[in-house]
Amino acid sequence: MTLMNLLVDFASTGRIGPLHCGMPLSGAEALLGPGRPHPVIRMKGPDFDGYPHSWDGLDLVVTQRKVSGIWIRLRPGAPVRLPPLVLANAGEYEATVLREDLIAALDAARCRHEANPVLAFGEQSSILTRPADVCAVFALPGSDEPAPHRDRFHLSVLHKHTV
Repeated sequence: MTLMNLLVDFASTGRIGPLHCGMPLSGAEALLGPGRPHPVIRMKGPDFDGYPHSWDGLDLVVTQRKVSGIWIRLRPGAPVRLPPLVLANAGEYEATVLREDLIAALDAARCRHEANPVLAFGEQSSILTRPADVCAVFALPGSDEPAPHRDRFHLSVLHKHTV
């Protein structure tokens, strides 16, 4: 599986393999191993809601000890590391994904999507996939990012969350 295959599958289904919103954090940790809790969780305790546990480029937001959000974070021009369960052959992958490449891959997979005006402003744009309700946020690379094609929108995060 490639990074693009993973992104399209997540955008189409709202799941990453067995990981899904609503599952207990303990079940996710059984699959992924222990994550790095956000510093607020370490300070305030495991019942402090709305903050992520991280596995390199994968974040699982936790509410009432259940996964309430799944985030894949990319930094254009830099490698991304993802757990083996998420992307086989654990290692680093090129994280530069251009907006037009992801949209073309979604179209090829017949994954419907629409503009998300809530997260479209300034040097940022966003789409929502249907029916999975996964949000892709694109931005122009920051001055500290070694991204190619500095004048084109790159995927910075693909995420799903529940209310």
